[in-house]
Amino acid sequence: MKALVYNGPREVSVEEVPDPKIEQPTDVLVEITTTNICGSDLHMYEGRTDMERGRVLGHENLGHVFEVGAAVKQVKAGDWVCLPFNVACGFCKNCERGLTGFCLTANPGSAGAAYGFADMGPYSGGQAEFLRVPFADFNCLKLPEDAPEKQNDYVMLSDIFPTGYHATELAEVKPGESVVIYGAGPVGLMAAYSCVLKGASKIIVVDRHPDRLKLAAGIGAIAIDDSKDSPVEQVLHLTNGEGADKGCECVGYQAHDPAGSEQPNLTLNNLVQSVRPTGVLGVVGVFVPEDPHSPDKLGKKGMIAFDMGRFWFKGQKMATGQANVKAYNRQLRDLIHADKAKPSFLISHELDLNEAPTAYKHFDTRDDGWTKVVLKPSR
Repeated sequence: MKALVYNGPREVSVEEVPDPKIEQPTDVLVEITTTNICGSDLHMYEGRTDMERGRVLGHENLGHVFEVGAAVKQVKAGDWVCLPFNVACGFCKNCERGLTGFCLTANPGSAGAAYGFADMGPYSGGQAEFLRVPFADFNCLKLPEDAPEKQNDYVMLSDIFPTGYHATELAEVKPGESVVIYGAGPVGLMAAYSCVLKGASKIIVVDRHPDRLKLAAGIGAIAIDDSKDSPVEQVLHLTNGEGADKGCECVGYQAHDPAGSEQPNLTLNNLVQSVRPTGVLGVVGVFVPEDPHSPDKLGKKGMIAFDMGRFWFKGQKMATGQANVKAYNRQLRDLIHADKAKPSFLISHELDLNEAPTAYKHFDTRDDGWTKVVLKPSR
């Protein structure tokens, strides 16, 4: 089959690799029809992780089942399914509590597993024609009859829509509240969209890329360009000096200032200043235990200079971590099916899998208009 293979920093290629096979009776094989490039893929693409060369990338995947293991009961050949990026067993202590992003079985010795991702288990990614799905009855989200027509919406259930929603859950966003979101990449836009669905009264999105800010404004958010003026001052001005009720961090450890200097603590500390006393922060931007290639001395050790004093003095709360996709994907699927949500609004490019290397280059350099790339494998 054709698949996108990681060959080293900023080197990926579409190559012929062996087809996946049923390895356990609980597996299914899925023919991938839609798969996305995620901002998290760029951590590996840029060489900021210990991703092994030769691995197939891709953790945002959708397709139809074409082969089923002997022990699979609920999923049938021909079913259209979307796969959470979390690979989870369904029966460990964390999975039983709904914390599928921290499965204790799928990646022994670590809490959490994913497709095509560094340090998240041996699972191949889905930027390919076919994908092996373990623990399939648990991991496959079956899609309604409109799946073929709404693939570009449903594929967002694999990661960014639930992750954006997760940010708002971590921040405890309630109807009528004001929310500030740092980062207008796909996850930040999905967090803003989730705030719209939740009935937030004022949604403020901070970024500096005009195409992303335009998308944020298009769903009713107030778009702030942090290259024009202090984002904290702009948020305080919009909230009568008090700060937003809640805040979401959707950037992570590769945050840059407007001049292009990487500052891993930038958006998190700005969020502390932008949210009112006793407010709640939801942090889904990726922070890693170590980052040897970081230009920041603390960052190399997975640490940041966090404004703990201000955070403590303001009596704020913070919740963090990757999304437990299965906690949200069924409800969000039903919103899409009922035409109450259309997350595909952020897609800028729909390309053949063969065009993936070029797409990675454009997405990595944040070229104007490259907000979200959907890939369509074809034989």
